[in-house]
Amino acid sequence: MADNKKHIVVVGGGFAGINFVKSLGKSHTYNVTLVDINNYNFFPPLIYQAATAFIEASNISMPFRKMFRKHQGFSFHLGKLLNIHAERNLIETDTGNLSYDYLILATGTETNFFGMENVKKRAFPMKNITDALAIRNKLLLNLEDYIQRTDDPDREAYINIVVAGGGPSGVEVSGMIAELSERIVKKEYPELVGLKPKIHLVDAGPALLGPMSSVAQKEAFEVLEKLGIDITLNTAVKDYVDDTVILANGAEIKTKTLIWTSGVIARELPGLPAEKFGRGRRVLVDQFNGVQGYNNIFAIGDICYQDTDPKFPNGHPQLAQVAIQQGILLAKNILAKDQGQTLKPFSYVDKGSMAIIARYKAVADLPKFSFTGFFAWLTWLLIHLFPIAGFRNRWKLLGNWVWSFYSANSDLRLIIRSERKRDNNEVRTNIHG
Repeated sequence: MADNKKHIVVVGGGFAGINFVKSLGKSHTYNVTLVDINNYNFFPPLIYQAATAFIEASNISMPFRKMFRKHQGFSFHLGKLLNIHAERNLIETDTGNLSYDYLILATGTETNFFGMENVKKRAFPMKNITDALAIRNKLLLNLEDYIQRTDDPDREAYINIVVAGGGPSGVEVSGMIAELSERIVKKEYPELVGLKPKIHLVDAGPALLGPMSSVAQKEAFEVLEKLGIDITLNTAVKDYVDDTVILANGAEIKTKTLIWTSGVIARELPGLPAEKFGRGRRVLVDQFNGVQGYNNIFAIGDICYQDTDPKFPNGHPQLAQVAIQQGILLAKNILAKDQGQTLKPFSYVDKGSMAIIARYKAVADLPKFSFTGFFAWLTWLLIHLFPIAGFRNRWKLLGNWVWSFYSANSDLRLIIRSERKRDNNEVRTNIHG
């Protein structure tokens, strides 16, 4: 930078990163460079709706340059973090190096396949826009393949779907697929009249929505069971070989589609010493989100492990609200630090958690009570509308929601690919858009 302003480099444009940048305001205090492997921010809680052709991906995403176009001193760097050279106040990316006065690490998490290479290679994760479009393609291609391959002895594998992971993402995508298969297949696939895709939801734990209340867990199980979803609990996925999901109890499920929502792990931060990391590869931070041992490197959001909050001595849950609150407070603390003021330690304000199960069915755990049903669904709708980046995106999304929920009809069931490929991994890597 040509001027004398301090330079802040923010790596990662998720909830934590963008709320940090927003909270610095539009002042002239700093030059800020945001580094990300994508050129856009997206809203992860609604990824599953893009994956099931319910909403358009553009409704839940916005380019960083557009988002921060009025922030003077802001710049964007498209690239992947390769190394942190803390002794030189420099980061290395695959598209160039950046020096910094403050480094903010907000890279979030990636899918955890727990060392299962076949699952990693063949399953479909659901962590970003590319993943969502890959799942959408695969689900639609499977229906067409089932119709055409009348002589295939393993034909049923095309309409068998296995979802691994009974947390909010797994429950939500299972319910949405069941709803769409019930309402859309009847209307648009006359060759499949009388048939219904079989959805298997598998989780290693004893209940769906493990972190949520027993009220939410019971409601999720009952609603999904009524939708015809086959639920298997206390059983982990062990392998995925030859289009067959192998469970730890020895059971096997033939399927062309394994959707993996079974766990996450913090993204790697090459360059930081091994002793700076705790469980789940999360980087250890102090009460101000400073990486232990450094005075100008901070970590916020899912990637950090902070045990200084009295209410969360074992670290915070990896939730959007934690990331948002940490990003906002860190911006205030850096401003305070440079003005010689006292810093405020982070204390998470738990606003509860929610999950949608099916059309007009949701569960909500608020700090003092839990509720389910239509009112929970309506609350979910409103709460998820306002964090969407961009005023136009919010109202466009609301309009699409109202129509899609009411009619269960959408024009988004497009198979988008550069060329037709049958291999699961090739379908995923050839998505554009």
